[in-house]
Amino acid sequence: MNHILVAAAAAVAIAAAPFARAEPPDTSGPGWSALFKADYSDAEKPEGVWTVVDGALTASADQCIWTKTAHADFLLDLEFKNAPGTNSGVIVYCSDPKNWIPNSVEIQIADDFSDKWGKAQADFRCGAVFGHVPPSARLVKPPGEWNKMTIEARGQQLKVWLNGTLASEMDMAKWTSATKNPDGSNIPAWLSTPLAGMPTKGRIGFQGKHGDATIWFRNIRIKPIEK
Repeated sequence: MNHILVAAAAAVAIAAAPFARAEPPDTSGPGWSALFKADYSDAEKPEGVWTVVDGALTASADQCIWTKTAHADFLLDLEFKNAPGTNSGVIVYCSDPKNWIPNSVEIQIADDFSDKWGKAQADFRCGAVFGHVPPSARLVKPPGEWNKMTIEARGQQLKVWLNGTLASEMDMAKWTSATKNPDGSNIPAWLSTPLAGMPTKGRIGFQGKHGDATIWFRNIRIKPIEK
């Protein structure tokens, strides 16, 4: 192997290393609590949209359910199940639930086995930081199977694990533009707030039924990160 090929292989290895090395957080042990009360009386949600079916939280329309309190520096652990064609998400650091899209960070949930989302641009796929960081691989399970997602939000440092593998990570401080990601790719026009200036404390939310495809969530837990 010549020197050029050796250098190229080393560069690829270094680029892939963060995904290869990172182990998911321990989601057992003390310190964890349910994100919502059993009756969801501590949630902000539209009337008649979100219900619990067979122990799972699901929605009949594309409207979000939110925590009433803001959270910073936390681990969030949950399970979700897609239907064919699902497009949903977990929303963190939201400062304005009524106009959440440009005022939060969304971790994408999607059925990557469908033509629509499987062939979408990479940062629209499951496990992505939506519009900003693509997932490391296709990690989501087929529709009808439960997936485990763990999100670490530590100030401007975000990491997302999907089914035990690091799917995406970002340092929000590097996102100083509202139009271009640090790698030069375009940011969707509706994500109009540079992440570098976004608050790192905010509401946590879950996107409802987008289009005709249902989403289910269960075992949603949170654990504060001690500084």
